[in-house]
Amino acid sequence: MNDPLSQLHDIHLPPAVSWWPPAPGWWLLLLLIIAAGVALGWYLRQRSRRLELYRSAMQELDRIRRQFAVQPDFSQLAAELSRLLRRVAITLVPKKDVAGLTGEAWLSWLDSRAKVGQFTQEPGRYLVEAPYRPSGSIEDAEALLSLVETWLEKVARESRHV
Repeated sequence: MNDPLSQLHDIHLPPAVSWWPPAPGWWLLLLLIIAAGVALGWYLRQRSRRLELYRSAMQELDRIRRQFAVQPDFSQLAAELSRLLRRVAITLVPKKDVAGLTGEAWLSWLDSRAKVGQFTQEPGRYLVEAPYRPSGSIEDAEALLSLVETWLEKVARESRHV
């Protein structure tokens, strides 16, 4: 007797699925991972630059504070604080937007940048008025130093696009 099952051949399995080339979804995932890595690297670099700017500005502010303690010249204090603020401002925004600002425009820009609202009033007005007024008091100097320190802290915290 002839067994019909004996004439059947074994089942041929298809070859195993190769890992290469990956499916389109894996390529998309790889691109997303690369883009996220680049964005993270950019963010960390910008954050590091902001922190370095803040640290160096605070060191300069401490130097100015110590110098004022040794030689209390209110006009010189106001001039040095204004230079410090201008250097930080030029680092934060395009030079053409802030370098030419003077007087009320400069004070308004400082107020608008960190939303402190004290540059167009006392004690911030001392930055532009100090050369033209009699020497200020120690309280005026401390108020101005404190205002500049507050401005630097707020700008360092709020600046997202250095």
